[in-house]
Amino acid sequence: MSDETTNGAVAPAPQEAAGPAFSVEKIYVKDASFESPNAPAIFNEQTQPELQLNLNQRVQRLNEGAFEVCLRVTLTCAVGEKTAYVAEVEQAGVFGLVGMEPQVIDVMLGTQCPNILFPYVRQTVSDLIQAGGFPPFLLQPINFDALYAETLRQRQAQAGAATDVASAEPAGNA
Repeated sequence: MSDETTNGAVAPAPQEAAGPAFSVEKIYVKDASFESPNAPAIFNEQTQPELQLNLNQRVQRLNEGAFEVCLRVTLTCAVGEKTAYVAEVEQAGVFGLVGMEPQVIDVMLGTQCPNILFPYVRQTVSDLIQAGGFPPFLLQPINFDALYAETLRQRQAQAGAATDVASAEPAGNA
Protein backbone atom coordinates (compact mmCIF):
# COMPACT_ATOMS: atom_id res chain seq x y z
CA MET A 1 0.00 0.00 0.00
CA SER A 2 1.38 3.38 -0.91
CA ASP A 3 -0.25 5.27 2.00
CA GLU A 4 1.56 3.34 4.72
CA THR A 5 3.41 5.19 7.43
CA THR A 6 6.15 3.93 9.69
CA ASN A 7 6.32 4.47 13.45
CA GLY A 8 3.28 6.73 13.35
CA ALA A 9 4.99 9.26 11.05
CA VAL A 10 2.83 10.81 8.35
CA ALA A 11 4.04 10.32 4.80
CA PRO A 12 5.22 13.56 3.22
CA ALA A 13 2.82 15.18 0.78
CA PRO A 14 3.88 14.95 -2.86
CA GLN A 15 5.66 18.11 -3.87
CA GLU A 16 4.22 20.25 -6.59
CA ALA A 17 6.22 20.40 -9.77
CA ALA A 18 8.75 23.16 -9.41
CA GLY A 19 9.79 25.27 -12.35
CA PRO A 20 8.02 26.75 -15.32
CA ALA A 21 4.88 25.20 -16.77
CA PHE A 22 2.93 25.86 -19.98
CA SER A 23 -0.52 24.42 -20.63
CA VAL A 24 -3.32 24.74 -23.16
CA GLU A 25 -6.49 25.00 -21.09
CA LYS A 26 -9.11 25.67 -23.77
CA ILE A 27 -9.32 26.44 -27.50
CA TYR A 28 -12.52 27.92 -28.92
CA VAL A 29 -14.05 30.10 -31.62
CA LYS A 30 -14.86 33.41 -29.96
CA ASP A 31 -16.45 35.02 -33.02
CA ALA A 32 -17.05 34.04 -36.63
CA SER A 33 -18.92 35.67 -39.47
CA PHE A 34 -19.27 35.28 -43.21
CA GLU A 35 -21.03 37.55 -45.63
CA SER A 36 -21.40 37.52 -49.37
CA PRO A 37 -23.25 40.76 -50.13
CA ASN A 38 -23.30 40.30 -53.90
CA ALA A 39 -24.42 36.67 -54.09
CA PRO A 40 -25.71 35.07 -56.23
CA ALA A 41 -24.63 37.43 -59.06
CA ILE A 42 -21.00 37.31 -57.92
CA PHE A 43 -20.80 33.61 -58.82
CA ASN A 44 -21.05 34.54 -62.53
CA GLU A 45 -18.09 36.96 -62.47
CA GLN A 46 -15.08 35.83 -64.50
CA THR A 47 -12.56 38.38 -63.18
CA GLN A 48 -9.56 37.27 -61.11
CA PRO A 49 -10.39 37.81 -57.41
CA GLU A 50 -8.25 40.02 -55.18
CA LEU A 51 -7.72 38.93 -51.59
CA GLN A 52 -6.90 41.14 -48.64
CA LEU A 53 -5.85 39.51 -45.36
CA ASN A 54 -5.85 41.28 -42.02
CA LEU A 55 -4.38 39.47 -39.02
CA ASN A 56 -4.15 40.70 -35.46
CA GLN A 57 -3.68 39.32 -32.00
CA ARG A 58 -4.94 40.34 -28.59
CA VAL A 59 -3.81 39.07 -25.19
CA GLN A 60 -5.73 39.43 -21.95
CA ARG A 61 -4.54 38.32 -18.52
CA LEU A 62 -7.29 36.33 -16.82
CA ASN A 63 -5.51 35.72 -13.52
CA GLU A 64 -2.00 35.22 -12.14
CA GLY A 65 -1.11 32.31 -14.42
CA ALA A 66 -3.78 32.29 -17.15
CA PHE A 67 -4.04 34.31 -20.34
CA GLU A 68 -6.56 34.49 -23.15
CA VAL A 69 -4.96 34.86 -26.57
CA CYS A 70 -7.22 35.82 -29.50
CA LEU A 71 -6.08 35.49 -33.09
CA ARG A 72 -8.35 37.43 -35.47
CA VAL A 73 -8.30 36.88 -39.22
CA THR A 74 -10.34 38.95 -41.67
CA LEU A 75 -10.23 37.85 -45.29
CA THR A 76 -11.88 40.05 -47.90
CA CYS A 77 -12.28 38.83 -51.46
CA ALA A 78 -13.14 41.38 -54.14
CA VAL A 79 -13.99 40.69 -57.77
CA GLY A 80 -13.55 43.93 -59.67
CA GLU A 81 -15.37 46.60 -57.68
CA LYS A 82 -17.66 44.11 -55.94
CA THR A 83 -17.09 42.29 -52.67
CA ALA A 84 -17.38 38.55 -53.20
CA TYR A 85 -17.12 37.71 -49.51
CA VAL A 86 -15.79 38.75 -46.14
CA ALA A 87 -14.83 36.03 -43.66
CA GLU A 88 -13.92 36.98 -40.10
CA VAL A 89 -12.81 34.52 -37.46
CA GLU A 90 -11.57 35.18 -33.94
CA GLN A 91 -9.97 32.01 -32.62
CA ALA A 92 -9.14 32.09 -28.94
CA GLY A 93 -7.39 30.00 -26.37
CA VAL A 94 -6.78 30.04 -22.65
CA PHE A 95 -3.18 29.25 -21.81
CA GLY A 96 -1.56 28.59 -18.46
CA LEU A 97 1.91 30.07 -17.99
CA VAL A 98 3.37 29.79 -14.50
CA GLY A 99 6.84 30.02 -13.03
CA MET A 100 8.25 32.03 -15.94
CA GLU A 101 9.96 35.39 -16.15
CA PRO A 102 7.77 38.16 -17.63
CA GLN A 103 9.97 38.33 -20.74
CA VAL A 104 9.54 34.58 -21.35
CA ILE A 105 5.77 34.89 -20.87
CA ASP A 106 5.72 37.72 -23.42
CA VAL A 107 7.59 35.57 -25.95
CA MET A 108 5.29 32.59 -25.34
CA LEU A 109 2.16 34.74 -25.74
CA GLY A 110 3.52 36.33 -28.91
CA THR A 111 4.84 33.21 -30.64
CA GLN A 112 3.83 29.82 -29.23
CA CYS A 113 0.19 30.60 -28.45
CA PRO A 114 -0.62 32.01 -31.92
CA ASN A 115 1.21 29.03 -33.50
CA ILE A 116 -1.10 26.72 -31.55
CA LEU A 117 -4.23 28.69 -32.56
CA PHE A 118 -3.35 29.12 -36.25
CA PRO A 119 -4.39 25.67 -37.57
CA TYR A 120 -7.79 26.12 -35.93
CA VAL A 121 -8.39 29.59 -37.41
CA ARG A 122 -7.18 28.39 -40.83
CA GLN A 123 -9.65 25.51 -40.82
CA THR A 124 -12.56 27.67 -39.67
CA VAL A 125 -11.88 30.32 -42.35
CA SER A 126 -11.66 27.63 -45.02
CA ASP A 127 -14.89 25.98 -43.87
CA LEU A 128 -16.77 29.31 -43.84
CA ILE A 129 -15.64 30.21 -47.36
CA GLN A 130 -16.50 26.80 -48.76
CA ALA A 131 -19.90 26.82 -47.02
CA GLY A 132 -20.48 30.20 -48.69
CA GLY A 133 -20.26 28.55 -52.13
CA PHE A 134 -16.71 29.59 -52.98
CA PRO A 135 -13.66 27.43 -53.68
CA PRO A 136 -11.79 26.39 -50.53
CA PHE A 137 -9.13 28.82 -49.35
CA LEU A 138 -6.18 27.74 -47.23
CA LEU A 139 -4.31 30.43 -45.33
CA GLN A 140 -0.59 30.11 -45.90
CA PRO A 141 1.61 29.53 -42.84
CA ILE A 142 2.50 32.62 -40.84
CA ASN A 143 5.85 33.15 -39.16
CA PHE A 144 4.77 34.37 -35.73
CA ASP A 145 8.40 34.48 -34.57
CA ALA A 146 9.17 37.09 -37.24
CA LEU A 147 6.00 39.04 -36.40
CA TYR A 148 6.96 39.02 -32.72
CA ALA A 149 10.49 40.22 -33.56
CA GLU A 150 8.98 43.10 -35.56
CA THR A 151 6.69 43.96 -32.64
CA LEU A 152 9.74 44.10 -30.35
CA ARG A 153 11.53 46.42 -32.78
CA GLN A 154 8.47 48.70 -32.84
CA ARG A 155 8.26 48.71 -29.03
CA GLN A 156 11.94 49.62 -28.76
CA ALA A 157 11.55 52.39 -31.34
CA GLN A 158 8.55 53.79 -29.47
CA ALA A 159 10.39 53.57 -26.15
CA GLY A 160 13.36 55.35 -27.72
CA ALA A 161 11.11 58.08 -29.12
CA ALA A 162 9.41 58.50 -25.73
CA THR A 163 12.81 58.75 -24.03
CA ASP A 164 13.94 61.36 -26.56
CA VAL A 165 10.80 63.42 -25.93
CA ALA A 166 11.13 63.12 -22.15
CA SER A 167 14.79 64.12 -22.19
CA ALA A 168 14.26 67.14 -24.44
CA GLU A 169 14.37 70.36 -22.50
CA PRO A 170 11.20 72.40 -22.72
CA ALA A 171 11.61 75.74 -24.37
CA GLY A 172 11.64 78.45 -21.74
CA ASN A 173 11.49 82.22 -21.77
CA ALA A 174 14.87 83.82 -21.34
